[in-house]
Amino acid sequence: MHYIDEGPKEASPILCLHGNPTWSFYWRAVIRAFAGRYRVIAPDHIGCGFSDKPQDFAYRLAQHVTNIETLITSLDLHDITLVMHDWGGAIAMGAAERLADRVRRFVITNTAAFLSPLMPKAIASARIPIFGALMVRGLNAFARAAARTAHQKPLPEAVRKGLLWPYDSWANRIATLRFVQDIPMKPGHPSYDTLKAIDEQFGALADKPALVVWGEEDWCFTPQFRKEWEKRLHNAEIHALQGVGHYVCEDAPDALIAAMGEWMERT
Repeated sequence: MHYIDEGPKEASPILCLHGNPTWSFYWRAVIRAFAGRYRVIAPDHIGCGFSDKPQDFAYRLAQHVTNIETLITSLDLHDITLVMHDWGGAIAMGAAERLADRVRRFVITNTAAFLSPLMPKAIASARIPIFGALMVRGLNAFARAAARTAHQKPLPEAVRKGLLWPYDSWANRIATLRFVQDIPMKPGHPSYDTLKAIDEQFGALADKPALVVWGEEDWCFTPQFRKEWEKRLHNAEIHALQGVGHYVCEDAPDALIAAMGEWMERT
């Protein structure tokens, strides 16, 4: 597993977990903003970014959680501010429940860590046998579509290329497909019980400080998902950003950084 590790090693850590189909590059503005005062760590999940992309790895939620748990313990991180986006939410909360005494607070951006019956047709189509693999791994359609539709403001060409850069071949797109296939929609799915258990154990974390910074124009993680977080985290401070899409760090990095900086000083 590759990870970025910037800032003073003795400082309180900010651990940023990306989703699909992004990688640690997504967090570059947060890293630049906080690496002077905090230790900012941004891993690439296995199969993503600069991390290994094994072809025989199962890419299940439980394994991603274990990977982050191992990263936290191997670096001996404590007093963690856990920042999450997209798939990073379920992975982050799963690791936090196992290592609750090491986690201080949460920053939540357009993600979920609970079961939901909602799935956009565009994502569901990527799960169709054979067709999904051809589109996601053959044509890189999932990552390319995200680079067009997951934001409201135009992406500079260099940023679009940066988001797509690791996913340049059939082999290197394996996690992009596996993450989509691993969304548990009904009992019997290999990750259904894992995600259900993560949701059921929220109570142990509900009183930790939480900041929710939400792109309200997200067509995937809609405001309905934000409201589910509000139900589960008693101390959540909510920033609902109008005109901001799924890629909050691309549409509104300054708003996210400002909210995080002021909130972290208070908590």
